[in-house]
Amino acid sequence: MKKNCLIFLLLVAAILSSSLLNAKDVYTVRINGVINPPVAGFLRESLENAAKKDAEVIVVLLDTPGGLDTSMRDIVKEIMDAPVPVVVYVAPSGARAASAGAIILMASHIAAMAPGTNVGAAHPVSIGGEKADATSMKKAVKDAEAYSKSIAAKRGRNAEWAAKAVTESASIPAKEALAGGVVDIVADSLDDLLAKIDGKVVETKRGKAALRTKGMKTVEMPMPFKYRFLSYISDPNVAYILMMIGIYGILFEFYSPGTIFPGVMGGISLILALYAFQAIPISFAGLALILLGIVFFILEVKIVSHGALGIAGIVSIVIGSIMLIDLPASVLSISLKTILVVAIVSAIFVFGILSYAVKAQLAKVRTGMEGLVGEQGIAKTDIAAGGRGKVSVHGELWSAASDENVNKGEDVIVTAVERLVVKVKKKGGL
Repeated sequence: MKKNCLIFLLLVAAILSSSLLNAKDVYTVRINGVINPPVAGFLRESLENAAKKDAEVIVVLLDTPGGLDTSMRDIVKEIMDAPVPVVVYVAPSGARAASAGAIILMASHIAAMAPGTNVGAAHPVSIGGEKADATSMKKAVKDAEAYSKSIAAKRGRNAEWAAKAVTESASIPAKEALAGGVVDIVADSLDDLLAKIDGKVVETKRGKAALRTKGMKTVEMPMPFKYRFLSYISDPNVAYILMMIGIYGILFEFYSPGTIFPGVMGGISLILALYAFQAIPISFAGLALILLGIVFFILEVKIVSHGALGIAGIVSIVIGSIMLIDLPASVLSISLKTILVVAIVSAIFVFGILSYAVKAQLAKVRTGMEGLVGEQGIAKTDIAAGGRGKVSVHGELWSAASDENVNKGEDVIVTAVERLVVKVKKKGGL
């Protein structure tokens, strides 16, 4: 009897040991903010790493106001084709999966939300230099509607609501999403989520997989610096500021050659801004107004306009900035506060730094022989018209010539310097 009990205990221990050895990790990634190319790149890399490490599941903690359609579609493709089960969890409380985030949530193998979160409002928005006409916009909406419905149908979720999220900008809280078949689970925490999805079977690229997640520890995969940096500069406000820094840096370098630092920083800033704007179509009319404002600033320091050109430049930049990304109340719009700050800095730059630099460049030479022109001196000898004599300028004795008679002791003005001879005239003379 004792022998049988011992064998039984050994078998149980072997089974538990095997279970522990075969246990896989649960990986988590966090997506906070706008959906853009760096975020899409980060998620793609995370899914690849999770597949290489043979993860049990990867949980995407999502909180987004939306973002770019192209980036959203890239993420959806990666999730739909992932060999590892993907759980998208809208968390913590107060988070949202709006616009592009709603479709990403519906594309996951398991869609989950925390209490106090919401999903929806996936109506497409036209961006770029030209406003989409009614026909083009209708096509875009129909395309997004069909895409959203197909994703929901593929995952066995509420395709009718998915269509309304696009056509009517429908948005619902977590409990309604669960009741309406939009999501699969409402979980209070990550541990609660792992307990609730334990035992669920999902279809992945590798086939069906039964999840074993209850009580499992999680391993967070933080966003690498390169993606955090690229995501940061892809923010429209940051990209706009970088563009203005680039323009002003190069402009300052142009008026003060050799300073180097403004030109280098300006060039780097412009390149970073161009990277950001390649993902965010901009209005060329807005860009043209900004450049026109810069031209007005240049003219302000060249022409005496009593500030009129400078004010015109500021107005032009403000209007152009508003038009640059014409998406009012959108996550891809430029904040009016940012535009106001740039306008104030522009005014300081033009009426202060740039004006000083140009005046310094145009100022009369104060050193060398050329610096003597216009200076006052005293005749040390008589100087006959057409003849030569001696004058003292800045305490130095110079050979001098004049076209008029100058008496010793008279004040003279230097009119020119020829080799080592200064040409003078009487002070107050013609």
